[in-house]
Amino acid sequence: MPARKPLIDEHGEVRELTDSDLKQFKRGDEALPDALRRKIGVRGPQKGPTKIPLSLRLSPEVVEAFRASGDGWQKRIDAVLADWLKTHSPDEVTL
Repeated sequence: MPARKPLIDEHGEVRELTDSDLKQFKRGDEALPDALRRKIGVRGPQKGPTKIPLSLRLSPEVVEAFRASGDGWQKRIDAVLADWLKTHSPDEVTL
């Protein structure tokens, strides 16, 4: 079998592929090692605790103030509430 022509040309660009190049290609599930093939489509473990998505109604002033602080404003609201819970209990709040 003759030596295969490199896929990259002298300028570092991928050259135009020929029919014989395409015939030598394998499907990804055939070319990958078994260990990697088993991991395809499998989600890894969560990096941190899972949060619960919910709909929450807040006053416009609160939302505007946190949104004005930039990206991550919802995480900051969560951090503020978590910090408040360290020294308070929700049943202390009267409306």
